[in-house]
Formats: sequence, structure tokens, C-alpha cells
Amino acid sequence: MHYIAIADTDTGIAKQTNQDGVLIKYGKCVKGEVLLAVVCDGMGGLEKGEVASAAVIREFARWFEEELPYELEQLDLRVIADKWSLLLKDLNRKIALYGKKQGAKLGTTFTGVLFAEGRYVAVHVGDTRFYRLDKALKQLTADQTFVAREVRKGNLTPAQAETDKRRNMLLQCIGASEKIEPEILTGVVKKGAYLLCSDGFRHKISEEEIYEALSPKRLSGRESMRYNVRNLIERVKNRKEKDNISVILVNVV
Repeated sequence: MHYIAIADTDTGIAKQTNQDGVLIKYGKCVKGEVLLAVVCDGMGGLEKGEVASAAVIREFARWFEEELPYELEQLDLRVIADKWSLLLKDLNRKIALYGKKQGAKLGTTFTGVLFAEGRYVAVHVGDTRFYRLDKALKQLTADQTFVAREVRKGNLTPAQAETDKRRNMLLQCIGASEKIEPEILTGVVKKGAYLLCSDGFRHKISEEEIYEALSPKRLSGRESMRYNVRNLIERVKNRKEKDNISVILVNVV
């Protein structure tokens, strides 16, 4: 399998700084290509959210360079997922300690995916999302938010959740939660596209619009991927989204 990946991030129309962080790391091994994709959303209502997201991005870039080569000697995605969870819990503690020393409260969401040997592992904290695009757009991660939990319980409809004032209330995030329990997903990689994004990307556009622009049939190469993603970001900005906006698109061919 061949992976073509692009990332785009935008401060947006309202904020002075971009608190999001994105990471793509690509490599080759004996058994094929390896790709790491991460999106972090530094908490917009908290101070120094960009510090939290950048700290997580740096640590996963280091992990890819220093630790992944040893993991590939005998790949076990569940082992990697457990190690990522421990890494995120350690980052949660370190970021919280830093915030305490600085007299500031900061945090970040995390959605990270490793594609290797025809499979993927995804680890997730917060409300950044991981999607698959094939014949439709399918959300793979579950939002760890108050309203998403209420929808799952049947207390809110999805339509009500979209406009609920509590829709940005996270149940956990790295650096601002006493404890975190990351969601872990594994699966078989299929030809088509995969999408990671911050919540700023998806609030002002529909799933139908995302699929129409980013479905595999619309992705003829890297340039078309960049063009279609940028068009969606501009559409989101034109609709007055105030948050930072970040996207990673992976096409599997």
C-alpha cells in the first residue's frame, strides 16, 4: 500500500494564535510504508493551549524517530497503543505540572494514527476526530464531550447536540484532566481515504460537504488533496468559524 498524506492548518478569523498542532511522519521498512498522523487541538478557552499541543507533537515526533524502529522488528499494534496511552498519561501529568508552576491552565486534545503493515492503530483523547472515507464518511473515534455522552445516553438528539451551548465541554483532555483514559482503535487499512481534524474544521460544514470534496474519487494526487482541503477550510472561515482549523488527509492507493 502507498500512502499520500497532506496537512493544512489555519489560525482562523478570530484568534491571534494557532493552538492546534499537526504532525505527519513517513518512513519505509522491510514490510512496506509506515505513516504517523497526529492532530492536537490546544484548548481554546485555556491559556497557552499552543504550548500543550506543541509538547505532545514534539514527543510523538521523537517517538517515531527513536522508538518506532524497534517496534517494527516485531510489530504489535496493541503494544504500541498501550505505550502511547502511557506516554499520553505521562504528558498529562507533565503539562499539568508545568501549568501549575506557570499559574496557568492549559490542555490539548489528541488524535493519533499509525499506519503500518496493512493495519492501523488510533489513540484518541477529546474531540478531535478520525474518519474513514470510502462509499461514505464514517467517524471512527467517539467524541469525549458532554453532549456526545448525552447523545449516546439518549438525552439529546444529534441535532440538539450541534447547537447545545455545552458542545465544547470536554470530558477529558491532556494537561487539564486529573486522569485520562485514551480510546484505542485498531483496524485493517483499506484503499480509500482517512481524515483527522480538529473540531474547528467540522462545525460549519456538513458530513455531506466533507465527503463530496474529499471522497477517494476526488483525490487524483497530492495537489488535488491540498486544493480540496484548502477549499473546505476557506468555506469554514467564510461561515465565520472562530476556532483554529486543522486537517490531515491520507489517501491510500
